[in-house]
Amino acid sequence: MRESYIKLLKVIVFLACLIPLAYLGLQALQGKMGTDPIAHMTHLTGRWTLRFLLISLAVTPVRKITRLNWLIRFRRMLGLYAFFYGSLHLLTYIWFDKFFDVHEMLADIAHRPFITAGLIGWGLMLPLAATSTLWAIRKLGGRRWQRLHYLVYFSGIAAVIHYQWLVKPGNRKPLPCIAILVVLLAMRPILRLFDKMKSPKATPVPEPQLQAK
Repeated sequence: MRESYIKLLKVIVFLACLIPLAYLGLQALQGKMGTDPIAHMTHLTGRWTLRFLLISLAVTPVRKITRLNWLIRFRRMLGLYAFFYGSLHLLTYIWFDKFFDVHEMLADIAHRPFITAGLIGWGLMLPLAATSTLWAIRKLGGRRWQRLHYLVYFSGIAAVIHYQWLVKPGNRKPLPCIAILVVLLAMRPILRLFDKMKSPKATPVPEPQLQAK
């Protein structure tokens, strides 16, 4: 794909990723946040955090299957949007729900495991967002930066655990997200194995034979 098309598409994707936030703002202006606006805001930002996490994790498998290598240039943006909505999700809890009451938040963490899982998921995204710049990649080096960004897998796992523990027992809403995450994580070693099988093996160069004179 041409560079100009990719730049245009990146602008479109960037603006499209803001639609959930714009929708939330419009609902707030129109007074359509329901009987519990804080819960509505918390659930919406949480759902979109998980969605952007899953979409960002899907970029690499889709790129390898489709051979559309330019897709990799959208992964960082999607990951940063996952962190952005995750930060809004956390801020809603800290500010609007608990009013920065540290003692109440600590009690929540101690007695409500889903909050602990959510905090772990956000905490794992924090170093990824902090090292998302080209400067950070150069400073860390490609190999160390890649290893650090494996944390996104554990962040995704913590996010689906947070969702599963949040809902009431028997609620099946988290199941599609869990299934998608399992498939995305399982595809990575499978695709890596296929790449190794397809890569041409180096043909050994025969050693020169000494000829009798």
